[in-house]
Parts: sequence; structure tokens; C-alpha cells
Amino acid sequence: MNKKLHFFQSIHFKIALVFALLLFLAFQIVGAVFVQRLKSENLKQFKQSVEMPAYVNNLLVTQLNEADTNEANERIKTILDDINNNNISDIQVVDAKGVIRGENNVNNRSMIGQKATNNNIKQVLYSGRNFSQTMYNERDNRRYYIAITPLFNTSGNNNTVVGAVYVRANLESVYDSVNDVIVIFATAALIATGIGLALAILVSSAITRPIDEMKKQTARIARGDYSGQVKVYGRDELGQLAQAVNNLSARVEEAQEATESERRRLDLILSHMSDGVIATDRGGKITIINDMACEALEVKPDDVRDKSILDVLNIRDKYTIRELLENQNEIILDELNTNRDQILNANFSLIQRRSGFIIGIVCVLHDITEQQRIDRERRQFVSNVSHELRTPLTSMRSYIEALNEGAWQDPEIAPAFLKVTQEETDRMIRMINDLLSLSRMDLGKVELDLELVNLNELFNYILNRFDMMLEKDNNDTREVTKNYTIKRDFTDKPLWVEVDTDKIIQVVDNIMNNAIKYSPDGGVITCRLLETHNHVIMSISDQGLGMPKKELSHIFERFYRVDKARSRAQGGTGLGLAISKEVIELHHGRIWVDSTEGKGSTFYISLPYEEYEEGDLWDEE
Repeated sequence: MNKKLHFFQSIHFKIALVFALLLFLAFQIVGAVFVQRLKSENLKQFKQSVEMPAYVNNLLVTQLNEADTNEANERIKTILDDINNNNISDIQVVDAKGVIRGENNVNNRSMIGQKATNNNIKQVLYSGRNFSQTMYNERDNRRYYIAITPLFNTSGNNNTVVGAVYVRANLESVYDSVNDVIVIFATAALIATGIGLALAILVSSAITRPIDEMKKQTARIARGDYSGQVKVYGRDELGQLAQAVNNLSARVEEAQEATESERRRLDLILSHMSDGVIATDRGGKITIINDMACEALEVKPDDVRDKSILDVLNIRDKYTIRELLENQNEIILDELNTNRDQILNANFSLIQRRSGFIIGIVCVLHDITEQQRIDRERRQFVSNVSHELRTPLTSMRSYIEALNEGAWQDPEIAPAFLKVTQEETDRMIRMINDLLSLSRMDLGKVELDLELVNLNELFNYILNRFDMMLEKDNNDTREVTKNYTIKRDFTDKPLWVEVDTDKIIQVVDNIMNNAIKYSPDGGVITCRLLETHNHVIMSISDQGLGMPKKELSHIFERFYRVDKARSRAQGGTGLGLAISKEVIELHHGRIWVDSTEGKGSTFYISLPYEEYEEGDLWDEE
């Protein structure tokens, strides 16, 4: 809804205001020039009026040359008294030696016979040049004009300075007259500007009236009301514009009726379709969306209409409107802004005129959530198996190769190696069963096979297998493997904890494998085991790449990889740490990581621990 336009906001007022401001500016410029000129002329005339006449100067020169000083001073006093100029407030006559010889001001006649203290007078006597200045006296708040004229003795070949005349005149009359003119001119300018503003308002109303009527008509058209016509006042540009608005109103009404009829037919067809349908204009803004598409995207038609299809489908980071126009390929949508884990298949087609001009896009949405879920679970299972079986298979390979290379002939080593191989085979079978029951673990339906074990021995047993793989790899010349060292830092106290041995081995294997993958050649992997008040903590530190701090909160998410390219190249799937977290949480423990990018990572496993007395252990056995 349009807000009411105030008079001072209208173009009617703005035209008049601009005209009045221009008129006022012109008056200001003319007034400034006029006043400055007037002031300059008045000052010039004032200075001429206060100058000593030539005959007065001659009389003063004659008296200054007289030998009898007292008689000469009396005559100088008479000369000064005869000067009748109301503008002059003070006249002093000084001889060539700087002695005051005459003063017209009765109050200052006591200074006659004394040396003049004014430096300007001394400078005039010395240089023989005229001096003048305008000064402001703060005591009486007045302006004065001061003129000092040298007196020359012209009776001879050389002009000799015999004295000077000091004149001080009051300038207030000049400035008062100029101020009176300024007040008169300013008053006239304001009156003329006001009259000009009133006339400009009357003139501008004739210009803005047809514009205002056209504005009202276009507002009615925007509301869907095509009745009414703009009155044409003449054949000028405004009259032609008014006629064009009238023609536009009629054309828009016809086009709107045809469009509404087509839209009703199209809405009826789309409402009965089983797939979601979205239609856009050439710019990708949604113009039509049916109920099935709104249900799939969990949006309302009014909320997404006129929005970009890239934003509604959440594909702006991957595609542009031009790419959708040029390549109508299928797109899988699995990152929608909905509350459901839904995957849609989007098929795009072009809307074209007979001339081939593209006017929009049609998108058909198919729900493929169930199909994608089945495919994803199958891929997850295969990836999980490939990742989790790698360590036991590598360990078995090391022992079998050792047996194949002659260890089977050693009656002490061969049985131990065969036993380890058998145990690893059994553990692989149990591990496969655990992977197959991963979904049950998420639902909390998995039961742990708890047994009381010495965590020192269990941790050491796991690390011994990695030492065996390291020793075997170093002796194997057929392939180049990474060199690393496992450092143990265990507490001497036996730590008896109730755990599911196979699952704890699985967790440590996952973390050790990651430490080996990302450790540099020749790196040290430090494994620690310590006891706190009511927990036992295992930690595994590497000297590898480390992780950015922003990645630490996601590291235990399923299929999450910090460095996807490196993880895939080394066989990682992103499931190992997620499984480890679930296993530790089933034991009511906690797993976390501390990492510095470029310096390595440390994984911590905290398990609940209750200290057992030796007698308690024997009773349980």
C-alpha cells in the first residue's frame, strides 16, 4: 500500500522550491557584489573627505619653519581650529624631530611639546611616505581610519620633510550607511523570493497535475483496476504520455484476462499430477509450483513464488541458470532444506516459443529416497568391511609369510604364529558380524560381551601386532613401506576393566591405522595408558598432518574425511572413527581428539574404571 505523499515531498513543491532557491541565490550574488562595490566607493569618498587640503599643509609647513616655536604653535592651533570636518576626531601636527606641535583635541593639548610615541609617525618622518590604515578600537567598539601625511619644504631645490600630520577619522558613518543598504536589500530579496515561490507553485501545478493523474492511474493498474482514463490536457509530451498510459491500461487488461484463463487451466492439470512440477521464467524465478512439489520441498506456494529455483532446490553453489538452460541433465537433490531425509531426482526441460526463444524452465521432481537409501547402505557396508578388515588381514599376512619363509620349522615360534593367525581369523569373523549389526548398534540393541581384562596387557598385545607388521615390512624388500616407531608409556599398576575385548581391539586398530597412515616416514607413535580418579585413559599420538580446529567437531561423523583425496588414496572410508565412537559410548566411555595442524593429533579413549582389590579378582575367577 502506497503511503500518502505530503505536499513538501511532492515534485510540485520541489519545482517551486528549486526556482525560489535559484532566485534567492541570484539575489545573494547580486547583493554581495553591490554591497561590496558600495562599501568600496563610500570608503574611497570618506578617505578623500578627511584628507588635509593643500593650502592647510602649506600653512603648516610655513609655521613649522618659523623660528619662534611658541608663536608658531599658536598659529598651528588656529589653523587646526579652523578645520571644520565632523568625521575627523583627532589631528596632530609633528615636526621633523618628532615633537608634537599642534593638537585639535582639547583633551590632548597637554601633549604639545612632547615627543610623539607613535611608531607609524616616526616611520613617515623617516621615509617621507604617506601611511594609512583602518583599525578597530575595542574600548569604544568603533572603527577608525588613520592617515599620516608627511609635510615637505618645497622652497628650494630639495624637498625636505619638516613634519607630518596625523589624522584619525571615525568610520562608523560609512558602515552604518552600508548596513542600512544591506538591510533594505535583504528585505527586498526575501519579499521577492517569497513572491517568486508563490508564482512558481502556481506554475508548477500546471505541469504536475497530469503527472499526478498518471500516477494514480498506474497505481490502479497495479491493483488490478483497469477502469478510468487519464485526462489529456494538450498535445505536448505530457499529453502524449497520458494517452500512452490509457492505451497501456487497455492492453494490460486484455493480457491479464488471457493469462488468468491459461493459469486456471494449467493449475487444474498440475494439481492432479503425482510428481512435483516447478515452472520458472527465463531468469529462473518460480512462477508455478504444484502441491506435490510443495509437499516434497516442505514449502508453501506463496513463500517460494518469485524466488530463484536455485535457492529453493539449494543448488546455487553447484549450478547457474545458464547451465540449467544449456544442459538439461538429471540432478540428484540430497541437500534440501527440509526436516526429512529425502532425496529427489530433478529433471529439467525448456519452455520455448515457436521461434525457439527460451522463456523458462520446467523441473519435474521424483522421490528416489528409498532407492538411494538402499544403494547407500550397500556402499557403506562394502566400504566398512574393506576398511575394518585391512588390519587383521595385514597382520595374518605378516605371520603367514614368516611361516612360509621358514618359521614353521621352528618348534617354538611356529605354534605361536599359527595360534595368532587363528585368533586373527576368528576376530575377523566376529568383526564382520559387528559390521553387519551396525544398524542395531545405532538403535542400542547390541549387547556387549564384557569380560574383566588387564588393560595394560590388552593394549600391549595390540601394539605388539603392529610391531610385528613393522618388523616384517622392514625385512620385506619387495615393497617400500613407511618406517615408524611405537613408543609405550604405560602405568606400572595393573588396570582391570570390564570391556568387550574384540570391540576395544577394533577401536585401537582403527586409531593406530590412522596414526600410521598420516605419520611421516620415521615418525614416532606414542601410546600412553594412565589412571585417573574413576577413569582409565588410553591415548595415541602421532606426528602427522594434524587437523584444523574447525574439523575436530566433525571428525567422528560417519564418512567424514578431513583430507578426502589423501584418505581415499590410502584406503580410508570415514567409518572407522564413527564405529569407534559408538563402541566407546556403548562402554559408557568417551573418545575425543586434540590436534594441531602440521604437528600431529592425539586421540584419547576414556573408560569407566573401578579399582579392584586382589581378593576380589580371585573371587570372580
